[in-house]
Amino acid sequence: MPKNLSPKSQTSAVVLPATGTIGDVATAVPFGIYTGSVAFLSGAAVQVAYIYKKLGGDVVDIELTPSNVYAAYEEAVLEYSYIINLHQGKNILSTVLGDTTGTFDHKGDRVSGPAGVNLKYPRVKLGYAHRVGDGAASLAGFGGTRRQYSASIEVSSEVQDYDLQEIIGSASASGVNGQGNAVPYAGKVNDKRLYVTKVFYKSPRAMWRFYGYYGGIGVVGNYSTYGQFADDSTFEIIPTWQNKMQAIMYEDSIYTRTSHYSYELIDNMLRLFPQPSYWGIADLPRVWVKFYISTDAWDADDNYYTGNEGINNVNTIPFDNLPYMNINSIGKQWIRKYTLALCKEMLGQIRGKFQTLPIPGSSVTLNHSELISQAKEEQADLKDKLREILNEIEYPALAKRDQETVEAVEATFKVSPLPIFVG
Repeated sequence: MPKNLSPKSQTSAVVLPATGTIGDVATAVPFGIYTGSVAFLSGAAVQVAYIYKKLGGDVVDIELTPSNVYAAYEEAVLEYSYIINLHQGKNILSTVLGDTTGTFDHKGDRVSGPAGVNLKYPRVKLGYAHRVGDGAASLAGFGGTRRQYSASIEVSSEVQDYDLQEIIGSASASGVNGQGNAVPYAGKVNDKRLYVTKVFYKSPRAMWRFYGYYGGIGVVGNYSTYGQFADDSTFEIIPTWQNKMQAIMYEDSIYTRTSHYSYELIDNMLRLFPQPSYWGIADLPRVWVKFYISTDAWDADDNYYTGNEGINNVNTIPFDNLPYMNINSIGKQWIRKYTLALCKEMLGQIRGKFQTLPIPGSSVTLNHSELISQAKEEQADLKDKLREILNEIEYPALAKRDQETVEAVEATFKVSPLPIFVG
């Protein structure tokens, strides 16, 4: 004879209540990133009522717990923080490249480094453009951020070729040059390549040949030809820029037309022309070079902060999770909707474990597949719309919009009557 089974309850053991409890939120969220915020605890608790109404809890049972809702709410806040931080990272990356980074714990919260960076509006520095400019200036030999050194070599009258790598490398290894003086590049060369940026054998003489023996003191003249006027020979006042242009052209003329000395530099082997025996070595015994030492691109300078250890991509920007209190009403509404989509997905997964429920004389099929499909679509749509809006308001887009506004105002003023000024 079959037994008469009498269940203890005719209702589901797990049914979402109509309201949440603030005191239960902190222990229910998996990461606990925002549990120190009273506003977050309140928002998560109120979300239960929102989910209850949106999923029809007053009509059918919702097989979720408040803890499920609290966890989904935390995930929604973190997802919003992630998308906003990515957007701001794209906005400022060029400006902050090389700046101080930080360290972070497993939650993504800052442990060390600058605080509140993702809430600040940084000054524009165009870090990448500066880096490229510095590199080009270093290669060209006029500035940049690479330390440049100078050295001299002793010229022998019968020797035309000089191995700068070997000569300077030896001085670096010993710490002193051939004259017994300490060198600033001691211990820095080793097996690293030298990049020579300039070779010269005497001080520039364009100034005194152009302005005269006294260096142009009291002389401002109309130098129609070079090297002919000096001291008190003329006093015609002309623009300063004309003197500068004439000086530049004259110095270029010296290098191009009148210099009989030159050199060839191949693989740091310096060859002097003509052979130094023709130079009058007694008067010019040394040739000077400027150079910098090759380093790996990521090597830092010992003397100052170069940014090599700083920010190099969005991963090293010192961004915390967005503080809950700094998320405005726009963000809060996005979080509510995203939490709803997450709860739909959870409910669909739960109902998918029991696709049909037996009832007297028949069975009920649950809508798990529709819930999961809707939830996935809503989540993707919410993220896509948020990213679309953020793309439209990236800093370059704002600058372009400002430009269009200014142009529109200018066009309006062009057809507006000008007022009559009465003095």
